[in-house]
Amino acid sequence: MKLSQEQLEFFHREGWLFLPELFSQEEVDLLAREAVGIYDANRPEVWREKSGAPRTAFAAHLYNEAFGLLGAHPRMIDPVEQLFGEPVYMHQFKINAKSAFTGDVWQWHQDYGTWKRDDGMPEPRAMNIAIFLDEVMPINGPLMLVPRSQNAGDLQASHDLATTSYPLWTLDEATVTRLVKEGGIVAPTGKPGGMLMFHGNLVHGSAGNITPFPRKIVYLTLNAVSNYIRNPTRPDYIAHRDFAPIKTVDDDALLRLARAPRQAAE
Repeated sequence: MKLSQEQLEFFHREGWLFLPELFSQEEVDLLAREAVGIYDANRPEVWREKSGAPRTAFAAHLYNEAFGLLGAHPRMIDPVEQLFGEPVYMHQFKINAKSAFTGDVWQWHQDYGTWKRDDGMPEPRAMNIAIFLDEVMPINGPLMLVPRSQNAGDLQASHDLATTSYPLWTLDEATVTRLVKEGGIVAPTGKPGGMLMFHGNLVHGSAGNITPFPRKIVYLTLNAVSNYIRNPTRPDYIAHRDFAPIKTVDDDALLRLARAPRQAAE
């Protein structure tokens, strides 16, 4: 899986790129079912909203076969290695829930701000790859991005420990207002199976979800191997210490797993 020259130019200019329906319905259905089971588990990797609803589940690729295959899937690994020009490893893996009616906000922030301050990541040579497991609509808390804000560099941030159940290095309103005035706001939406990739310094956030429609998204944080974290302060299920390059699986590995129970029954 390689990005076209046009896609590369768009990413470098805007700081993000959306590839609709990159995964099939069969593949997504498997992942969505597995995600629900993970949210129901009583594991330290599963963080919950103040309401008790699931907020995010970390490191599922280490204890779930389907997400293990997703975490080494060439449709995600190859484009990032193409952009960085070197192998990548898994810095973080999480499944964000944004539950129906109770999904809370994610404040305006840059991901690299957290990776730098909490994990000791030297440069913003890591990237989030987001895979939609539900339809993401304008009404159910889509991720909002500020195009070209990656060019602002590493911005000053405050450690918000109170707004939600998850601590986050957040940006002040004046900074967000200035950047939005310059670049606007986009909110990529689409069917399950779409993939969104965005620069580690791109400013983004999302509103709460008060609709009946859940919005599950898997995030792979892929870091250039040479950019491995130097001073992690968070648990290793949040900031991984295994810096080995990811070895990709076959492109149809996830589809074969999705079809395995049916084939066994036949």
